[in-house]
Amino acid sequence: MWFRIVTQTFLRSVGGPWSKADLDHDLAVHESFVRADGWFADGPERSFDHYAGWALHFYPAIWLDMAAGDERAEELRERYLARLDAFLPQAAALVGADGGPLVQGRSLTYRFAAAAPFWAGAIAGSTALTPGELRRAASGVLRHFLARGVPDEQGLLPLGWHGAWRPIAQRYSGPGSPYWAFKGMAGLALPADHPVWRADEQPLPVERGDVAMALPAPGWLVSGTRSDGIVRVVNHGTDHGREGEFVTDSPLYARLGYSTATSPVLSAPGWEEPIDAGVSLLDAQGRASHRAGFRTLALGVAGDACHGFSIGRAHWVVPTAGQPDHGSGRSGEVTTGPDVLVGSIVRGPWEVRLVRVEEGFTGPLRVTGWPVAPGGATSLVVDLGGLPESGAVTVPDATPLSATTEIPWRVSAGLVQEGRWYAAGVLLSGAPPTEPPAVVIAADHAVVTWADGVTTRADLPEVCHGS
Repeated sequence: MWFRIVTQTFLRSVGGPWSKADLDHDLAVHESFVRADGWFADGPERSFDHYAGWALHFYPAIWLDMAAGDERAEELRERYLARLDAFLPQAAALVGADGGPLVQGRSLTYRFAAAAPFWAGAIAGSTALTPGELRRAASGVLRHFLARGVPDEQGLLPLGWHGAWRPIAQRYSGPGSPYWAFKGMAGLALPADHPVWRADEQPLPVERGDVAMALPAPGWLVSGTRSDGIVRVVNHGTDHGREGEFVTDSPLYARLGYSTATSPVLSAPGWEEPIDAGVSLLDAQGRASHRAGFRTLALGVAGDACHGFSIGRAHWVVPTAGQPDHGSGRSGEVTTGPDVLVGSIVRGPWEVRLVRVEEGFTGPLRVTGWPVAPGGATSLVVDLGGLPESGAVTVPDATPLSATTEIPWRVSAGLVQEGRWYAAGVLLSGAPPTEPPAVVIAADHAVVTWADGVTTRADLPEVCHGS
């Protein structure tokens, strides 16, 4: 869509062939992707990822500059720039202190293209962030990759994240795909005396202090911790699908957790079932259920904590072979189970994960933690109620971040009890871990007591089944 808008705008500027009908159509399609608070979906599904920044904000900023003075562009300018202003502070809060972007969503091989929305802000003259904040966010993303072997020893960008890692590719990826990373250097189009070059870099949100945000459009809870510089997203709204649609969970979108320090399991086991950052029922064959198609129930912030709830019907899928891979889950032969209500109360590096199975089920419940490299960040799942059995799984060559990946888990004892609240403390920390929180669940609310004595109350949602 934006390729055509930009190309036709150029052709028009040099007297070449262009179509007003095409332009109007594509601009209208762009409007259909608009969501709350400056966010865009990557298409009609619940697809929230880096495309919101490196495409659906970046191209409008470039186009407004290309089409300056054009009646249609001037009509849209205020609207486009207001959305960019709303988006940029949220985007900055999603960058880790080491410049790492979230390892979430498709086309990750574009790497430092994740800096594009900050350059778009500078190009468009946004005041939502200062020039020093824009520069810090953009240069931080570039430095993250430069410090980790990008480009490679031949000066090239292979398919991968830090080094070469072919499983990161989607079906549309090719050897030239990594060069969309050029968007991360779009600031070079700015003159040397631009404020973004003259300004001193200013700290990212996670460098200034802990971050606690709820982002309604993607359905994310954001927790950044200054002590280790990690930004975590707990996901109750994104699955690259539609509510009520029974497909496999895409590891790029449907996991409960994403961060700037971890990657979901993107090798074949992670596409077959959710083995990291998840909540699943295990069937008689030991297969884990999927959550894609869930419904978001609530998101909120209270003090320095945030909370979210979602519900979805547990289902198992035998995928049909030969489906194109654009990041979505896979369709196939479906077996359904009971509704599973999942809640998260998040503060700092800890998430209190609450689970209630709404109907009877003849199998156990499994809660899995963050996928980490051995000897790296600490990943724990502790029992806060009903999950006494513990263990961990080690998966080789599972992510672009490390040769092996370890994932802790907790499982209920025996069969799941209908209507009971199960609770786990889920930790991801690059600093020495604090003591786990405790939780007390009442009829209509939960109260979490954190290690420092602070308490957080979250109302439990009323569930209307079938609506």
